[in-house]
Amino acid sequence: MTGLVALLTSILTITLRAGTSLIFGTVGEIYTERSGILNLGIEGMMLASAVTGFGVGYYSDSALLGLVVAACMGGLLAAVHAFLTVTMRANQVVSGLSITLFGTGLASFLGERLGPATNNHSLVGLIGPRFSPLVVPGLSQIPVLGALFRQDPLTYALYVLVPLAWYYLYRTRFGLNLRAVGESPLTADAMGVDVIRIRYLYTILGGMLVGVGGAHLSLAYAPGWTENLTGGRGWIVIALVIFAMWNPLRAVLGAILFGGINAVQFRLQAGGTTIASAYLNMLPYLITILVLVAMTWWEALSHRVGAPAALGVPYIREDK
Repeated sequence: MTGLVALLTSILTITLRAGTSLIFGTVGEIYTERSGILNLGIEGMMLASAVTGFGVGYYSDSALLGLVVAACMGGLLAAVHAFLTVTMRANQVVSGLSITLFGTGLASFLGERLGPATNNHSLVGLIGPRFSPLVVPGLSQIPVLGALFRQDPLTYALYVLVPLAWYYLYRTRFGLNLRAVGESPLTADAMGVDVIRIRYLYTILGGMLVGVGGAHLSLAYAPGWTENLTGGRGWIVIALVIFAMWNPLRAVLGAILFGGINAVQFRLQAGGTTIASAYLNMLPYLITILVLVAMTWWEALSHRVGAPAALGVPYIREDK
């Protein structure tokens, strides 16, 4: 029994660490999409934030400064997306994909040039400051659930962020205005809500949270920088938003599912399973796709509330 408890504790610990970046990104994208803006640039934003966060943290010897810069990088790329889609009324899908391509290229460019000459101008293999796990005495000794109290500071921050994000969205006037803009910007504008300002604000805020998610990867989960560090997590975030039905609390369930599958496949590889590692690495993404298809099918049959009605639709005030 002791061995089983230790195994479950280990899996839960890895699950939470693997899911942290996803939760930050998913909550950020939920707020962005609730304003009516679809952002498919998450993957590029996370990569760019991860490399800048680690690079700044390494050369300043401050993980906190790296985190701040990573959040700013995410917000900057989101601001570009907001300008293109809100002000210029560009196609949101095209703009988002452009941000992904740009962010991916930028991350590769910076990753090759920020490191010392002795390492071929690469950050690969460098270990800088990091957000180390903080063990809470007493609580961390609870069987299985003690894994909740053996996490890094960014994971602990989610224990507060997610409930606050839900409360803000569903129990405050600001959240009501945000949801109104995403559902019917014309009606919201008629009621005195500044649609343009809200779309800018929450697109940039969402981008900053995505940036924090990217920073968690390079400053806490797997400290350092390697090419394609995110491993497609930006695309998983977009799927998790749909899985969560644009609800921050449900986003946690999706992230735990992905993180849990990741943890299990790591344990299987460590245990010397005969299953090829390529298949195990593919498993989290395969399960995510299957769950997403099942959720979409279930929502269609049960007539559950789907995406915000104005998602992806540019708002032209003159149409009022």
